[in-house]
Amino acid sequence: MHTARNLVLAALLAGAPLMIAGNAHAAGGEITCRMSFEIHGWSAFYKTSSGSGSVTCSNGQHMTVHLRSKGGGLTFGKSSIEGIGKFSGIFNVDEILGTYVVGEAHAGAAASSRATVMTKGNVSLALSGTGKGWNLGVDFGKFTISR
Repeated sequence: MHTARNLVLAALLAGAPLMIAGNAHAAGGEITCRMSFEIHGWSAFYKTSSGSGSVTCSNGQHMTVHLRSKGGGLTFGKSSIEGIGKFSGIFNVDEILGTYVVGEAHAGAAASSRATVMTKGNVSLALSGTGKGWNLGVDFGKFTISR
């Protein structure tokens, strides 16, 4: 009897840090984060672009980030975009880091514009911006945010 009780107690104690961490995460509440960014790239069936951004959140957290996008499809062009990104599903600024799945259609001549929504698990990112260049196509790929 003592052994069974000790096993139950040990199991509860082992899971306590996970329950506390889960409750702290939920107790903190969702925050809003916004990113100003600049990204440059080209495409000819294969698409690549890179840039940087600055993220600020409603709880005072902030982070400077590196951006990289890679993918492929029926796409051609060259562009330079400046814009804003809005994150949802965030409880801590570190949750913005990682790789997002993206699919987009784009077109522009001289003045380019871009609007994209992407996801990474429960986190979503909506990007919008304007810039210079020319592009045309449909592509799929990944968008990575790192420190």
